[in-house]
Amino acid sequence: MSEVPNHPAEYRRRRFMNWFPLGLTYATFYMGRYNLNVASKSMMDMFNMSKAEFGVIATAGFWTYALSVMFNGPLADRIGGKKAILFGALGASLLNLVIGLLFLNGWQTKLIVGMSLLYAVNQYFQSFGALSVVKVNAPWFHVKERGVFGGIFGIMISGGYFLAMTVGGWIMSCMPWYMVFLIPSAAIFVMFLVDLFLVKDTPAEAGFQNFNTGDATSHETGQPPLKFGELMKRVFSNKVIVTLAVSEFCTGFVRQGLLLWFVPFLVEVHHIQHGTTLFSIASAGITVGGIVGGILCGIISDKIFHSRRPPVAFIFYLGQIVALFWLGRTGSPLVASFLIGFACMWIFGVHGMLTGTASMDFGGTRAASTVAGLLDGVQYLASGLTGFFMGHFLDKWGWGSWTYMIMPFSLIGALLMIRLWNETPLNRKQGQEEEHRPLVEDEA
Repeated sequence: MSEVPNHPAEYRRRRFMNWFPLGLTYATFYMGRYNLNVASKSMMDMFNMSKAEFGVIATAGFWTYALSVMFNGPLADRIGGKKAILFGALGASLLNLVIGLLFLNGWQTKLIVGMSLLYAVNQYFQSFGALSVVKVNAPWFHVKERGVFGGIFGIMISGGYFLAMTVGGWIMSCMPWYMVFLIPSAAIFVMFLVDLFLVKDTPAEAGFQNFNTGDATSHETGQPPLKFGELMKRVFSNKVIVTLAVSEFCTGFVRQGLLLWFVPFLVEVHHIQHGTTLFSIASAGITVGGIVGGILCGIISDKIFHSRRPPVAFIFYLGQIVALFWLGRTGSPLVASFLIGFACMWIFGVHGMLTGTASMDFGGTRAASTVAGLLDGVQYLASGLTGFFMGHFLDKWGWGSWTYMIMPFSLIGALLMIRLWNETPLNRKQGQEEEHRPLVEDEA
């Protein structure tokens, strides 16, 4: 088992200059992805859409993302994380620009079909985001440092939600509503330029020595990229990764089930509008809750459970159930605003832990993007169901059914974590080595 290297201060500073721009880039990706969530109520009112019709647009994007991220994972493993993040950023910037300009010029015809197509293409480029972050950072962090990185990954996501929800809410209240697409386009392009000059795929490319990261493929350092067939075989023959994928399906339904619909919920049930103090509490709560959840997950995992991720995820799945039940029952606008962020603390903690950390642990440096793509992909397959499916039942049953449609998925996720309770990449790798060791050693 490799030990955590004693990184010099110069290395840590350069590593910061690597992951921090990536984190900001990923945050701007969210600003250019969840602007649809922020504009949801305005679009439904302006264009006379039902919740089911608006859900079609969301589902088109979610399912495009799901399929794209699964295929783009192996691609990012082959071409490298830097090229992948640059390609994704350029495309996402362009698509948000196109959407914003179309609405600026009074676009109203065939809106559902056209917006579904454009949002789907945007999501294709967006799918490179998480893959690239995981791929680039895997060679820079030892496995025993990655619980903390899982917290960082959660902060990245939370920063993105701050830009999307809080800043997006301010944009919606102070500017023409289509600026919620144009401003993210510019922000993503700025980060494209920053990444072009600062990001390096490995420590060696930045002038430092590569090291044994202690993950599932750390013993294969220096090998060429795995072929697609070998990647798929490794991923789908690993029971831990398959179980994590099913649990991330549950996470996807919970996460988007809350985030896609919380804006119209606050408006229609509690009469909380964009730009108000209560809306800012809810939207900023997503950021704060996500940061707290990500940091707690990382610290608890590394310091208390010795780099085991499932026990922490189990606790946080149970926390989701409590928060969602409370959110569905409260009649207080202030409490409802607070509970949006409180629920996100439990949701983002799990998401960052599984997609950001477990993908590096069990996929290893050579397959990190592929596993991240699988976990993120199945998550967005579930997210697609929260679009037209949940929108249909909200039209039919009303807001009283909302959180009760979400909570069963948190329970299933918790039960799945019990099956993985003692799994770590280190004991998994050691078990595989024992399995392949000859029964009789050569006497020589």
